[in-house]
Amino acid sequence: MSVVATLVVGSDGSTSKENRSAGISSHEDRKAFLQRRREVDVIIVGGNTARHEPYNRTPVPLVVISRSLVNPVQGNHLALFWNCSPVLAVEKARALFGERILIEGGISMINELLEHKKIDQLELSVTPATGGDHTVDIKALLAHFSQVDKREESGTTFYSARN
Repeated sequence: MSVVATLVVGSDGSTSKENRSAGISSHEDRKAFLQRRREVDVIIVGGNTARHEPYNRTPVPLVVISRSLVNPVQGNHLALFWNCSPVLAVEKARALFGERILIEGGISMINELLEHKKIDQLELSVTPATGGDHTVDIKALLAHFSQVDKREESGTTFYSARN
């Protein structure tokens, strides 16, 4: 494993409800998400994600890419704040922490990293939720990868995509 991006979407492609992934996540997705976090050297998120999701505790170092000087993850002594591009953040994180990098940023960050071929694997959870915000085209997202494995568990579809 090298750079893995993780994303949860509702069946309509929505990536959030009220700016949080909790409204579209499922129990099965959450379980897989938490397990994935324990298997990496570092987590990278954008500032917007850090402001809206609970990042006050992480099992590994957390890199927040943001231009803001406001600390959205107070209390997380493993958090670092970098004002740089996602591509540079991946390179810098690899040098500082190791090869196993987890991208938990939003679709903008994921798209930028895909454009620069910096994501080796995508772990996509599709839950039955609908009516959220910030929709993505699930098929277009998966089309970036040559191999896509699919499994279902209690109504949540898990895609593991890689090249």
